[in-house]
Amino acid sequence: MTSDNDRRRGLLARLRGRPGAPSRGRRRLGAAVRLVAALMLAGGAYTVLAPGAAAQENPPLSTAAADGKALFDVSCLTCHGSNAQGVEGRGPSLIGVGAASVEFQVSTGRMPMARQEAQAARKPVVFTRDEIDQLAAYVQELGGGPVVPSGENLHADGNVALGGELFRINCSQCHAFSGGGGALSSGKYAPSLGPATDRQIYSAMLSGPQNMPVFGDNQITPEQKADIIAYIQQTLNNDGDPGGFFNLGRYGPSTEGVAIFLVGIVALVFASLWIAGKS
Repeated sequence: MTSDNDRRRGLLARLRGRPGAPSRGRRRLGAAVRLVAALMLAGGAYTVLAPGAAAQENPPLSTAAADGKALFDVSCLTCHGSNAQGVEGRGPSLIGVGAASVEFQVSTGRMPMARQEAQAARKPVVFTRDEIDQLAAYVQELGGGPVVPSGENLHADGNVALGGELFRINCSQCHAFSGGGGALSSGKYAPSLGPATDRQIYSAMLSGPQNMPVFGDNQITPEQKADIIAYIQQTLNNDGDPGGFFNLGRYGPSTEGVAIFLVGIVALVFASLWIAGKS
């Protein structure tokens, strides 16, 4: 009889489980609750201690950039999009191109562009100097990018001799030794450097418009950029034709070789005829 009672008590104990020992499911549920509570606590602490993080996602524009945005919305939005993200088939994104790209494209009249062509040609400028600066400030604050130094004379400390060497190595292949420009493939061309200002040359090197490569400060330092501009402005654009009175378009040795060949052949033909007539 005693053994039957012992068996019943043992069976009841197994059915109820050991007193005070939680089941595996309860332990997992408790761990999940503690994890969620810890995450909520950490998120709340971050929100309280770092309230300015979300506010910096869309920082307010400066006065100049706000004025530039007003101009952008009137003259540029159709091709470059409401946030300058670009419109397929119309215009590229301006995020990250920097103020240097605006300086070159707008100050040379290439933008606004009436229609898509193989290359944007230099045209009369549409915007004033202040408006160009405002547009540049807006694009710069949108996504950053290269910036042109302030001032109009950017070659005051430039070395003309060193600038000539750098120009012949990096620029003459497209712009010719004389800076007169030349034809490229697919209807494109390297423009003449004659009408270019210091800021336009500097911004072109920073932004790499059209087929031109980008010459950042890692490739050509600011001092070397000043040297190149000094060579272009003082030697190519102001010294006239150092090679002689007849510049032949200043296209370099190819044009001169053709001219010498034609003149020489004609002279030889007339000389031959004169000798034949005398004999």
